[in-house]
Amino acid sequence: MIDELHTYIHSLRRYAYVLCRNAADSDDLVQETLTKAIARAQTFRAGMDLRAWLFGILHNTFVSDKRQYARRARAAKFLENAVPEPDTTSDQEKHVEAETTIRMLSRLTADQQAALILVAVEGLSYEEAAAILDVPVGTLMSRLARGREQLRRLVRGQDPSPLRAVR
Repeated sequence: MIDELHTYIHSLRRYAYVLCRNAADSDDLVQETLTKAIARAQTFRAGMDLRAWLFGILHNTFVSDKRQYARRARAAKFLENAVPEPDTTSDQEKHVEAETTIRMLSRLTADQQAALILVAVEGLSYEEAAAILDVPVGTLMSRLARGREQLRRLVRGQDPSPLRAVR
């Protein structure tokens, strides 16, 4: 199990970045996730999905530390719109598209962002994503539908606020 952790680091970093919206905080979150995974390796059973287990640890760590991340985000507000440097193989057009997508995602609710990233970007099944987020599958599907519709409105240049959830 520990030998396979490196396989999922890139995906964990991508999801952590969406949650934190800050490269330094997302790297810290991934490091804490991997530390917890290694410390709790004995709880991982054969036949379990390692990726889903790691994403669950990451998500639960984020939720538990949400107040701490909020303080960090306020202290580093100038980095709010920062996008990680593109790797050397990506071209300018892909970088601009990724930056635009991240900006659009940041206008969705946190619940919608998490659902979209886990399903659309990470390729998890609805059941796996619902388990990670600790919500029923129907709730996950509803968040996905609302998030996708808001993204469509944003792409069309329409105001997504009529669909935004009230907290």
